[in-house]
Amino acid sequence: MTTPTPPPGCPAHQPQYAGFPLHSPEFAADPADVYARLRATYGPLAPVELYPGATATLALSYQVALDVLRSPETFAKDSRRWKGLADGRVGPDNPAVPMMAYRPNCLFSDGAAHDRLRGAVTDSLERVDPNALRGYIERGADRLIDHFAGRGEADLVADYARALPLLVFNELFGSPAHFGDRLVAGMSGIFDGIDAERANAELTATLLELVALKRANPGPDVTSWLMAHPAALNDEEMLHHLVLLMGAGTEPQLNLISNTLRLLLSDDRFAGDLAGGSLPIEDALDEVLWTDPPMANYAVHYPVRDVDLAGVRLPEGEPVVVSFAAANTDPALAGVSRTGNRAHLAWSAGPHACPAQGPARLIASVAVERLLDRLPDLELAVKPDELVWRPGPFHRALAALPVRFPPATGSTPIATVPSAAENSDTAAVPTMPRAVAATEPDQVATAPDNAPGGRTWSPTAAPSGSTRPEATSTPRPGGSTRTGRWPRWSSLVAWLRGR
Repeated sequence: MTTPTPPPGCPAHQPQYAGFPLHSPEFAADPADVYARLRATYGPLAPVELYPGATATLALSYQVALDVLRSPETFAKDSRRWKGLADGRVGPDNPAVPMMAYRPNCLFSDGAAHDRLRGAVTDSLERVDPNALRGYIERGADRLIDHFAGRGEADLVADYARALPLLVFNELFGSPAHFGDRLVAGMSGIFDGIDAERANAELTATLLELVALKRANPGPDVTSWLMAHPAALNDEEMLHHLVLLMGAGTEPQLNLISNTLRLLLSDDRFAGDLAGGSLPIEDALDEVLWTDPPMANYAVHYPVRDVDLAGVRLPEGEPVVVSFAAANTDPALAGVSRTGNRAHLAWSAGPHACPAQGPARLIASVAVERLLDRLPDLELAVKPDELVWRPGPFHRALAALPVRFPPATGSTPIATVPSAAENSDTAAVPTMPRAVAATEPDQVATAPDNAPGGRTWSPTAAPSGSTRPEATSTPRPGGSTRTGRWPRWSSLVAWLRGR
């Protein structure tokens, strides 16, 4: 079996063609068009160039994506199998390396090693109190909004969505506040492929400091729980699990928040009221996870032997990248309703599905809810088609999201949720129900409980002894004067909070 031959005139006929460059501004500007062209030319599997010199096969169809994600016996995650890196075709300074090279964490492990390492991650995340998490989000959101609410304008990427996940993760991981800028710089550099080697070094140094700090002073935080887990992670494993968790919880979370805000501010479908029980924020999140997932292309796998898939021969050790965005918008899914349907692949699927889907969704929904509650008259400061997307093969990321609004008066009292560093009562933090990260859709229209998105992580669990009940929600502030553009937001937020 051979790779399909591209039609005449296709760029694949050019000498030394390596595949469509996913690192290009052309791809960032309109990835849906690129996916459509690749499907028309190659079918469900297409050659792409992640960065110059780093090539891969991109899985474009929903079914082929599931075939890869659910077949660990054929498609391995351990990137020490990556032949291009091993034989020197991909240099160690290639921007793809920090995202794809082997790290001793559960993302790059298979079999028993994966089970051991993932168990440590899942068990540690289960100890997070959802009420405390909501409080961290609201407190961080209010702090950021207070900085720009009086100006009447903001860039919601730089001023809000980029910083908020770091504020939340500093709390969850017991990280000192001054680590935040270093972590943001390191993560952004890796995802953007800009001086990625230096960014990776900065991120590594920062997280090694955090590991040393928590070894000496453990607390009620995810870092300390990982250290105390029976899996007995060593310092190297600790470092690379923090890279994984911080990476998954910062850049993708930034993109999920900003992409959802973009949709709400630019698409009239989400400008209605609550008639018929509609939940615009939740619907917008579902839409983004289907059409503009924050990690558009990732889940890199390596065939353990030469294998035939969908009529294409995939060589052993050559990377296969799953396009979550292309799979979710596969024409074969035409007609399937996305509203309330969480059978998308934004969280991946199979044994490596995201173990923190519920918390990630909670962070995004509360972030959006809080902003629109505080500034209900937000509107884009530019036309939607003037927004610019950051180039990069892996993410779907806005460069900026400029907005304007009537300046708000006053500020919000900051919530008094104790930080992880202030709270030492680790035994009082209850365990949560296990997220159903390993369940995936048997078919596209599968109900949410059976989809890779898993069950919604309930934000209404009883507070733990480590969280003062009154601190999990901040007082409602005075917002900007309502002009009628967003008449639904206050009633929506009140409904969500049970008022």
